[in-house]
Amino acid sequence: MFILKRQDVEISSIQHPKKDQQVPILHYQGQAFRLISVFKAGQEEEARALWRELTDNRGKACVLLEEPERFSVWGKVRLEQIENETGGNSKSGIFIQASILLLQAVHMDIEDFLGTKQASLFEKDITEVLKQQQFPETNTIEAIKYWVSINPLEAPKLPPWKENHVVSFLQELHKLGKTYFGNANFANQVADKLQEMPEGERSLFLTWLNQSSLSKLWQ
Repeated sequence: MFILKRQDVEISSIQHPKKDQQVPILHYQGQAFRLISVFKAGQEEEARALWRELTDNRGKACVLLEEPERFSVWGKVRLEQIENETGGNSKSGIFIQASILLLQAVHMDIEDFLGTKQASLFEKDITEVLKQQQFPETNTIEAIKYWVSINPLEAPKLPPWKENHVVSFLQELHKLGKTYFGNANFANQVADKLQEMPEGERSLFLTWLNQSSLSKLWQ
């Protein structure tokens, strides 16, 4: 919808009604936009790809903000929507958000330590796994590129996974990560990888994880 510079907009923040956090809000021509995802200065292509995916393919009203040190994508929102949010994600929603954050952590580690080509190959490999297992709404390369770049805590919609999907996903993610890194060190200190989550939701996921068959994989 819009590609804007910092001087074109105003950015403020409002207190989330149910969570101990500030919600960044971008204001442009009387419209309000909520932060969806942030990219480094060298990730212009990825930022534009997400912006096009949301605007062209998903019909969302979005802003791509270009700044010298970063790019960010913002989605249109009515402020009363945020004010009326319950902040009460379902248990499955919390597990899905945590799983996507772990996906992003593995993807980022691969990109940082092994390079962008390996990160792209990883995207294809995880797509193939999810396609074989018929995961709903996440079995295309476009979907994976979307989920490795968007903040799942701010996403307008999460994949309709059930708990068995979450278990299978984390098993396959661990298996792939071990293939790429040659060891399972990437799966340690899970709590540190979930710092963006509200404390109560992070605690709920970690308690479930520690009591599940996945506890030996993700620690």
